[in-house]
Amino acid sequence: MRTVNSLRELRTILRGYRREGKTIGLVPTMGNLHEGHVSLVRKASEAADVVVTSIFVNPMQFGASEDLDTYPRTLEEDQRQLEAAGNTLVFAPGVEEIYPQGLVQQTKVVVPEVSDGHCGASRPGHFDGVATVVTMLLNMVQPDIAVFGEKDFQQLAVIRKLVRDLMLPVQVIGAPTVRERDGLAKSSRNGYLSKSERAMAPVVYRTLQDSARKLGEGRKDFGTLEREAIESLAAGGLRPDYFNIVNSETLKPASTDDTELTILVAAFLGTTRLIDNLSVTR
Repeated sequence: MRTVNSLRELRTILRGYRREGKTIGLVPTMGNLHEGHVSLVRKASEAADVVVTSIFVNPMQFGASEDLDTYPRTLEEDQRQLEAAGNTLVFAPGVEEIYPQGLVQQTKVVVPEVSDGHCGASRPGHFDGVATVVTMLLNMVQPDIAVFGEKDFQQLAVIRKLVRDLMLPVQVIGAPTVRERDGLAKSSRNGYLSKSERAMAPVVYRTLQDSARKLGEGRKDFGTLEREAIESLAAGGLRPDYFNIVNSETLKPASTDDTELTILVAAFLGTTRLIDNLSVTR
């Protein structure tokens, strides 16, 4: 496995793989990797001959009060995990390589509608930053396939729409959420939880499961279900941001005629913001 930091190096190496007729997969990450990220690499390796994992803490997707400066940078440990997973190439650029003119002068990609609401409402500008850097990475690597985790359900919807709307020649693959034994979705931010907070965190998934069960039983009073879930999260010691039952494709509020539903949740546990989701077919 090789690690490169510049676009020139990246393209030189990938040009050689393409001459050999090899297919290329991309797994974009911000580093501080865990088993969820590693599962994306394994899934990419099933669909492509060469797997490129990018490690870049993207300042454009962080708000002014968010954890950009304290976000863990663990490149050596990330490299060890990626090599063990069969990754081919690590692209770990600095901020100057990605944004040579700075953020203010950078052209942005804005994906309408699916970026609105949910995390988009709670973190204004976040998905503009995600969409911009993902578009840049897709252009830099020019992969045949790109793999993203379903844990970030709204992010995946944003990326699928931008690829479709901009007619980018890449297949976007969603990979299932990887969970701890108690159901907590694996996330880099779980490391911020104290021991007592970590013990409380599984209430997020239990609340999702309870709501999904009720939907499967035929309940269509979505507003009431959302309120019940928010009360459950609050009773469990969390500060709910949102709990929304939506159409799985549009991410608009669910209607009684929808058969493919997704429950989206975000809640604070101390200062840590946890997100998760669960999809239901009725």
